[in-house]
Amino acid sequence: MRSFAFSLILFSVKALAAFDANGITLGAAEKQVRAQFPSIYCKGLEWQSRAADRRCDDARVSFGGIDARVTFYLRKDKVEAFDLRFDAKELDRMLAHLKERYGKPTSEVTEKILDRDKPAREVLKVLWEGKGERAVLTATLNQRRGSLIVYRGAFEEEIYRVR
Repeated sequence: MRSFAFSLILFSVKALAAFDANGITLGAAEKQVRAQFPSIYCKGLEWQSRAADRRCDDARVSFGGIDARVTFYLRKDKVEAFDLRFDAKELDRMLAHLKERYGKPTSEVTEKILDRDKPAREVLKVLWEGKGERAVLTATLNQRRGSLIVYRGAFEEEIYRVR
C-alpha cells in the first residue's frame, strides 16, 4: 500500500512538472541557458517584438536521445519560449518521449491540408497545456522536419507581429 501511495505521488508530481528542454523551463535566466547549452549563441532580435528581445540558438542538442536544434526566446532575461526542431523520422520516438515527460496531451489530431496546386498534406498536431503554458508539436507527415514550440501567453501571436 505504501509503495502504491508513493507511486501515485510521484506520478502526480511528474504530471504537474513544467514543460522544459533539458531542464530549462520557461522563466529561466539566460545564464542558466548558457550553462546548460555551452555552445549556444545568443544575440538580440533583428526585429521589434513584444514577445522577446533576445534569442539563443544551438544547432546540436540531444533531447530525449534525439538530435535536434533549439532556439530559446528571451524577454528581460527570462525564457518566454523555446522552439525545438527535429528530423521527422524520429517523430514516434519524440512523441513517446514527450508523452512520458509532459504527460497525456490535451489534444492529438491529424489534419489534412488541401492546396489547389499541391498534393494533400497530413499534419500531426499534439497539444499539452498547463498553468498558462503550452507545448505544441507539429509535423507534416512524410516530410523532413518536426517542431515542438513551448511558450506562455500570446507568444505565438506576438513574436513575428509587425509593429
